[in-house]
Amino acid sequence: MAHAIQSIRSLFFIAQMYLAMVVLAVVFAPFAIFRREMALRACHTYCRYVRWSAAVMVGLRTEIRGKVPQGPVLIAAKHQSFLDIILIFGALPRPRFIMKRQLVYAPLFGWYALRVGCVPVDRGKRGAAIRQMVEGVTKGQDAGGQLIIYPQGTRVAPGAYLPYKVGSAVLYEQLGQDCTPVATNVGVFWPRHGLYRKPGLAVVEFLNPIPAGKSPRAFLSELEQVVEKGSNRLMAEAGFTASSP
Repeated sequence: MAHAIQSIRSLFFIAQMYLAMVVLAVVFAPFAIFRREMALRACHTYCRYVRWSAAVMVGLRTEIRGKVPQGPVLIAAKHQSFLDIILIFGALPRPRFIMKRQLVYAPLFGWYALRVGCVPVDRGKRGAAIRQMVEGVTKGQDAGGQLIIYPQGTRVAPGAYLPYKVGSAVLYEQLGQDCTPVATNVGVFWPRHGLYRKPGLAVVEFLNPIPAGKSPRAFLSELEQVVEKGSNRLMAEAGFTASSP
């Protein structure tokens, strides 16, 4: 019975969440056309609303841990569901993502993503995707802020393993910036697929930065180790035990 009630709550939560996205996007659009800051404000407002409504409607509380970067930096994060996007974007002052190009064509969402400086790439075309990514980041360097990449390239369910791709190491080398790894356990409560949202405490944690100047191979190895270890620790805290690859 309790599971059925939570399922209904989850369905209503998801419906109103996407409705709120449309409403806020339309309300802010006339201002966001002229000022990028207003596009950022719209997105930050939406992130705060999703966190609040998740806690109220389905009992899913959220927490940001660690030192949140304020200046220009590369951020390489674990990606388990849409919720980690909400938490990471909402925590940073000027975030922009490396994102798959198909999202550009999503009504309203795609326009806002480009407006805040996100960089679209063709996923699945490894060499071409890396060139697109580097070119897009270089062209958008005037946007500044925090550039976020998901080094595994897609959402990965808790307990599953997917190799870390070379794209994050290429960006790390090209930008010459420190990289802040990010761990999370959000997939325990908000899965990649399905409608059920589990109550509990979903966490995104900004870990200690990896200093600029390491070799791409050394960087990628360290990144995978710290993000996976941190995410496994957070998932264990949430009651999920993941075995290391």
